[in-house]
This record gives sequence, structure tokens and C-alpha cells, in this order.
Amino acid sequence: MAVVKLKAKVEMSKHVDAHAAPAVEAGAAAAVQKNLPLLPRYAPQLLAALRYVVPPALGLVLFVLLWAQISTLSGLPGPVKTWDSAQQVFGNPFYQNGPNDQGIGWNVLHSLARVAIGFGLAALIGIPFGFMIGRFTFLNRMSAPIISLLRPVSPLAWLPIGLYVFKEAQPAAIWVIFISSIWPMIINTAVGVTRVPQDYLNVARVLRLNEWKVFSKILFPAVLPYMLTGVRLSIGVAWLVIVAAEMLTGGVGLGFWVWDEWNNLNVEHIIIAIFVVGIVGLLLEQALVLVAKRFEYQG
Repeated sequence: MAVVKLKAKVEMSKHVDAHAAPAVEAGAAAAVQKNLPLLPRYAPQLLAALRYVVPPALGLVLFVLLWAQISTLSGLPGPVKTWDSAQQVFGNPFYQNGPNDQGIGWNVLHSLARVAIGFGLAALIGIPFGFMIGRFTFLNRMSAPIISLLRPVSPLAWLPIGLYVFKEAQPAAIWVIFISSIWPMIINTAVGVTRVPQDYLNVARVLRLNEWKVFSKILFPAVLPYMLTGVRLSIGVAWLVIVAAEMLTGGVGLGFWVWDEWNNLNVEHIIIAIFVVGIVGLLLEQALVLVAKRFEYQG
């Protein structure tokens, strides 16, 4: 009887050791991992971060050095002087001392408002028209020479037409944005419609789908990437044009601010405005990139 009990205890100890071994090994591995230095543990993440950060940082440093060198040779304000002026400009960006003397924040908002109106009208007309000329061959052939003729016209060439028709600077600037930004949306949307596989349209014809069903179920999902590319190109054109249009029409806006600072021979503020235009344009484009990724069609 004692021998049987002894054998039972031996077997139980083996069973417990078999189950406890993995836990002991895991605990030992965790202890070793915990005692490792931080650098070897996070080396892959640090290397990936350095590959992502170092190239643009190096490019910015080289740009600032080149800017400083050019400023010493040409007399332009250098990085340090421009930075000091920027601190003053952005210290109170929303001051108002009259209709023609406002902070840079108000000028940016007024420019964005004009771009939003002109770009919105262009999207409202250009995208549906792009679907139509891509869908109907006769309409495509009819509009092709008009688009080819008007698309290469310089945006500022449309400004006198706007001033003559609308008699005011504000709608004339919006007109220039509209007519300049409509073409990428028309062309890209039309190209997207023509790239839809013919098999999809044949199935729709067999199923006797009406035109709205063809548009909503087949054309729109397939054309969406092309359409969003056209929208991205158009917003870049619209933001590029607004500064030049405002320089000629006056009022409140970044273009007018640049021209006013030039009349005051304040070159530092002109350089600041250039950076503001670039940063705002970059933010607008990146916002549309995020929208494009959000609505990316998976065929």
C-alpha cells in the first residue's frame, strides 16, 4: 500500500512539472526581455522612424542654408530676419484696423472663402458634365474641340472677362477660380467613365437597368478614383490662381496682402506670405488625399 502511494506521488509530481515548465520558460523569457537594454529592443522602430524623418529634415536644413547664402549675395531677408517678422505677423493674426488693414489670418480666410465658392461651383458643374461626355460619344465629340481650345488659356486672361461681366472684383476673382479649376475635373471624370469595362455596361444592358441605376451602381464606384484625382488637381489650380487674381482685383486676401506689402517694401512679409500659401495649399491637398483614401473603390 505504501509503495502504491509513493508511485502516485511521483506521477503527480511529474504531471505538475510538465504543466509548470512552459510557464517557467515564459517567465524566464519575459525576465530576459525586461532586462535587455531599450536600444536593441526598439532598434527596428527607431530605424524606421529615422528613415521617415531624416530625409525631409535634411532637405529643410539644406534649403535654409541655401536661402541664407542667397540672402547674403542678393540682399533678400534671410531666415533669421524673416523668422523675427513672422513672430510679429502671427502674434496677432486677426487684428482689424480698417477694410484694407487686417491681419494675415483674415486674409487667409477670405482667400479660402473665394476658393471654396469658385471650386464648389466648378465641381458642381464639371463632375456631372464629365460623366455625361464620358458616357455619350456624341456629346464627347461635340465638346472635345471646345475643351481643347479653352483649357490652355491662362487663368488671368479670364479676369478681364469677369470684371466686364460682373462689374465687381469679388465675383470676378471667383469666376477666374471657377473657369481655371473646372477642366481637370471634367477631363479626369470623363476619362474614368471611358475606362469602365465594357462587360459591366453589357450586363447593365442585359438587365435593362435605367440610366440612374447604371450611374449609381456601375459608373460612380468605378470612376470615383479618377474623379478624386481631378478634384485634387483642381484644388491645386484654384489655390494657385487665387493669389494672382487677388493681386489684381484688390480687397482682402493673400494676394492683396502680398501686393500691399510690396508697395510698403516689406519683403519679409512677402516671403512669409509665400510660405503661408505653400503650407495652406499642402494642407488642402493632403486633406483631399485622405478623402481619396477613405473612399477608395475596391473593385
